[in-house]
Amino acid sequence: MSTITAAMVKDLRERTGAGMMDCKTALTETNGDMDAAIEWLRKKGLSKAAKKSDRIAAQGLIGVVSMVKSGAVVEVNSETDFVARNPQFQEMVQKITALAPAAKGDISKLLAAKYPGTSATVEETVKDAVATIGENMGVRRTGALDVSEGIVADYVHNKAADGLGKIGVLVALESKGDTDALMAFGRQVAMHVAAASSLALTPDELDPAAIEKERAFYTEQALASGKPKDIVDKMVEGRLKKEFFQQACLLSQVFVLDGKATVEEATKAAEKAAGAPIKIKGFLRYALGEGIEKKEEDFAAEVAKTVAASKGG
Repeated sequence: MSTITAAMVKDLRERTGAGMMDCKTALTETNGDMDAAIEWLRKKGLSKAAKKSDRIAAQGLIGVVSMVKSGAVVEVNSETDFVARNPQFQEMVQKITALAPAAKGDISKLLAAKYPGTSATVEETVKDAVATIGENMGVRRTGALDVSEGIVADYVHNKAADGLGKIGVLVALESKGDTDALMAFGRQVAMHVAAASSLALTPDELDPAAIEKERAFYTEQALASGKPKDIVDKMVEGRLKKEFFQQACLLSQVFVLDGKATVEEATKAAEKAAGAPIKIKGFLRYALGEGIEKKEEDFAAEVAKTVAASKGG
C-alpha cells in the first residue's frame, strides 16, 4: 500500500478545496492515486450536495451580458449573501453567464454546456461548488434577447462585480440607427425597467392571470358601492386600463429619467439622435429571488435543536 504523505494531502486539498481529513481518506481509499482520489471526493461531494438540496437558496447573483445584437441574463442562487460576495462564486456566475447567449434562454442547454477550462458541465460544476463551499446552489433560470438590426442593452442594479448584481435587465431595440446612440438610450430604458418593475411591453403581453386578479380586486371594490352591474363593469374596465395597464406596461409608463413623457414618447424622441426609427422589441427583468417561497426561520427552535443534538438527544 502506498504511503500517504502530508504533501500529497496538501496537494489534493489545494486541487479540490475539500477538508484535510477527507483528502487523507480519499488518498487512502484509492491507494494514493491522485486522479482517483479527486473522483472519489467529487462523488462524495455530490452526495453531500444532495443532502443540501432541500435548503432554500434565495440569495446569489443575477448575471447579465450584452453582445451588441444579443444578450442573456442568468440567476444563480446561493443560501446566503455571504457566499454571493465570495470571489470564487462570482467568477463561476460570470463564466456561466458568458455561456448563456448560446443557450438562447434554454436552461437545460445552459446546464449541459461545458464549463470553461474543464471537461465538466455547468450543472456538474455547480454541484462541485456546493460540496466545496458548503451551501446549496443552483442555476435557477436564464433568458435571452436578440435582434437582426439594432442593439440589446444591459443594466445591472446593486452591482457586486462586472455584470453581476441583484437586478439584471436586458432591452432589445430594433433600428437601423447609430449603434452608440441606440445603446445609450437602451441602457436608459433598462434603468427604467429596473426601477419601474415593468411587467410587459403592452397589455396584450400581460399574464392573463395577473389581469384577472386585478379585475377581481376592482370588481369587489366596485360592487361595494351598490351600483348596477353594467356600471360596475365599466368602472372596472376603466380602472384596469388607467391604474393597471398604464402602470404595468413599459410603453405607457412615465419615463423615470424624464418624469413627464411616456417611454413610448421618449423612444420617439430618441429617434432623432439615432437617425432612424426605433422599436422596443422586448425586455427581460430578473430580480434576485423573486417568486421563491422563503421559509420563516424559528431561531429559538433551531438553537434548541442544535443543543439537543450536541447532547445526543
